Amino acid sequence: MSGPQRQAASARPPPIPLATLIGREIRKGGAAAGETSLACGHAGLAKRGEDYFLIRRDCHRVLRGCTLPFSVFAVFDGHNGASAAVFTKEHLVDHVLGAIPQGVSREEWLQALPQALVAGFVKTDIEFQRKGEASGTTVTLVVVDGLTVTVASVGDSRCILDSQGGVVSLLTVDHRLEENVEERERVTASGGEVGRLNLFGGKEVGPLRCWPGGLCLSRSIGDKDVGEFIVPIPHVKQVKLSSSGGRLIIASDGIWDSLSSEMAAKSCRGLPAELAAKLVVKEALRTTGLKDDTTCLVVDVVPSDIDVLPPTPRKHQNNLRSLIFWKRPQILMNKLSNKLSSVGGVEELFEEGSAILAERLKTSFPSKTNFGPSRCAICQTDQEQAEDISVNSSPYFSPPSRPWDGPFLCSVCRKKKDAMEGRRTRQPLLAT
Repeated sequence: MSGPQRQAASARPPPIPLATLIGREIRKGGAAAGETSLACGHAGLAKRGEDYFLIRRDCHRVLRGCTLPFSVFAVFDGHNGASAAVFTKEHLVDHVLGAIPQGVSREEWLQALPQALVAGFVKTDIEFQRKGEASGTTVTLVVVDGLTVTVASVGDSRCILDSQGGVVSLLTVDHRLEENVEERERVTASGGEVGRLNLFGGKEVGPLRCWPGGLCLSRSIGDKDVGEFIVPIPHVKQVKLSSSGGRLIIASDGIWDSLSSEMAAKSCRGLPAELAAKLVVKEALRTTGLKDDTTCLVVDVVPSDIDVLPPTPRKHQNNLRSLIFWKRPQILMNKLSNKLSSVGGVEELFEEGSAILAERLKTSFPSKTNFGPSRCAICQTDQEQAEDISVNSSPYFSPPSRPWDGPFLCSVCRKKKDAMEGRRTRQPLLAT
């Protein structure tokens, strides 16, 4: 073999095993370009029996006669009983999907999803509180549609992303009063009190809590006995994974009180999802023991032309953080296509965490929707013209506000909105 021939041979990529080639062809035969497959694992241990989880891998929506798949995963960490967690598990997803217009394109569906998540969380909270039970629950709900991941959360159950290069990104915000200054300020501004438990002699112990009720969280579903300043409005974040996919770890605080995000991701790298979930729980127990209900879901989002996840982590990952997880400039949001996500990068499409309902319902639905202007943006019930009220209408708004602009709320959802903002509605005059 001559010199040039030897150089050409050495430049060839290594041979690919036959089983790998066959697997790729099978996946390509049933998958469109950019389609993903999911691998999911679950593990958990109960101490109080108030943790629940949800795995729905076979969700579908219909567009022009075609069935389009997506998947939903969730963790619910109940407190003061399990009834709120059970109720939310049974109803939340249906309430969210019911708030999305039918017949819209995939891009429009994904754009409508963040607002629909807000509506679904609030509607679930209203319906559960009608039961008159004192239970409450955290929620971390994850919707996976191809490479697009949307996460909505209230409370302190967390979702992290372990992406290309071993970079770990937090997709949720903890609503713990001890750690979240903005939430403390919001609770006190809405009429709640924040402080620690007082023992005899005036000694303060434990984490910061809101009073009445003594809850350590500022957002949840349920908790009727605590006060309306504990709101069900979720933090929502939507990202597009790179062409390499990624691993999601969704878990209750039984995990995160023991492990940092980086420790949890590192403890299960290179393992299949089912075994990875068990390893995360095992590592948490090894660190602090079983002090609380412990639930963990691991979801691998695997593009059709990738064989395994996750990739081998690189060194000095903190220095690459700003390059790998990037956000579009707001000015270009409507001009750039979803194909702009760079190889090895994660693109942030949307993030909003305001607890003010009017700020979360300000986005109009796509133009193809058949929803009339008098349909409540929360409960999706049609209202008479005399009953519907714009989310922007309020005696607390300045005169230049436009109360005839939508979205609209029914009287029940409007009362909920006012209560969450610490407002006292006037009692109607009764005829004698």
